[in-house]
Amino acid sequence: MSDILEMIKARDPHEKEFTQAVKEVLDSVKPVLEQAPHYDQAAVLERIVEPERIVTFRVPWTDDQGNVQVNRGFCVEMNSAIGPYKTALRFHPSVNQSILKFLAFEQVFKNALTTMPLGGGAGGSDFDPKGKSDNEVMRFCQNFMRELYLHIGVNTDIATGDIGVGSREIGYLFGMFKKLSNEFSGALTGKGLNWGGSLIRAQAAGYGCVYFAAEMLATRNMTLDGQVCLVSGAGNVAQHTTEKLIELGANVVTLSDSAGYIYDPEGIDKNKLAFVKRLKNIRRGRIKDYVDNYPGAIYTQTDISRQNNPLWTHRASCAFPCATQNEISEEDAYALINNNVKLVCEGANMPCTPEATAIFLSKPILYAPGKAANAGGVAVSGLEMVQNSQRLNWLAEEVDARLKIIMKGIHTTCLQAAEAYGTPGNYLNGANIAGFVKVVEAMLDQGVV
Repeated sequence: MSDILEMIKARDPHEKEFTQAVKEVLDSVKPVLEQAPHYDQAAVLERIVEPERIVTFRVPWTDDQGNVQVNRGFCVEMNSAIGPYKTALRFHPSVNQSILKFLAFEQVFKNALTTMPLGGGAGGSDFDPKGKSDNEVMRFCQNFMRELYLHIGVNTDIATGDIGVGSREIGYLFGMFKKLSNEFSGALTGKGLNWGGSLIRAQAAGYGCVYFAAEMLATRNMTLDGQVCLVSGAGNVAQHTTEKLIELGANVVTLSDSAGYIYDPEGIDKNKLAFVKRLKNIRRGRIKDYVDNYPGAIYTQTDISRQNNPLWTHRASCAFPCATQNEISEEDAYALINNNVKLVCEGANMPCTPEATAIFLSKPILYAPGKAANAGGVAVSGLEMVQNSQRLNWLAEEVDARLKIIMKGIHTTCLQAAEAYGTPGNYLNGANIAGFVKVVEAMLDQGVV
């Protein structure tokens, strides 16, 4: 396996995020490979770490001043062994091929865990929707789709939103896809409710994360009721993680964005959360504005020179990192442990550095990786595809019930896989092993392609 990592580093030495994601999976699946020498003979590792297809393209668009801007677009189709690619789209200045390959690689195993027949991919652009007018975002999305539509489709690659791609962006993207392809299909998910979307889709990743956390706590005869929780981020996942935590009786005391975080010792209730939703989803403002309305809260500006994030130093029993990759450092992990955190449940994709993850795994706490805990979003995306194919809309209660069943099933699958390969209670190993075996067996069945 070390040879595989060295090969990746030699081929793409600057793709640190992707290398990190691959190493995490390879470390987990060592016992599988020891028991299945035919995997090595079929070179499954060499194949599974190499995307089936990568497309890069330029995206020219015109801003409101009439100036031509140019961004980079990407489409990474990682693995389609168990079904058409299910692609997460990200619009953010940090987007590059390494980040999208990491997201696509994670998506392969996350989608496998849902039990749905979906492969994994990722796409996006270094375009930053923050500070742009609706018309600027529309023009960018339309030009981005002029290339992307050639590579997506309901039986090929189904796209959904990630960071920077919310309902507004999905709307503009779908409108252009429909015009170019001359079809109304479920090639994108996260659509509006009145034009093919699903109830609970926006809430799914956050709700699913909390459902998974509740299952974890239940293994130790605990519930979320009364738990003090730290949540990072203030986007879709963070908002709905907070919403479900409040509903289940937990007390959320933090939220954040790239500029800083707020700590509200009184707790974020339904009314305060409604303000945050208006602030971030409608006004597209910054989280610091929270303290203007709720002066009991404290705002701390981000200091990029620091090696830690003070958000994670507040005393709490549960932590839900829901912002971005590698947001919890080694120092942050120690801060959480020293404050007697019982559970760390990842709402974002790979929000913990390898060093932080190692610390959590070495302690008697409950730790869930994003590819398991964050799978609710893709699960309901899959349910949206089913509804589209049936030309039906399910009730919110039905979608939510299905989501609960899926997250409970993922939890059970992780525990069973971890137990079967000698690491009981290790959700990271369980998630990686279960997803890996499912995908690899499908690859072997289909031959060397």
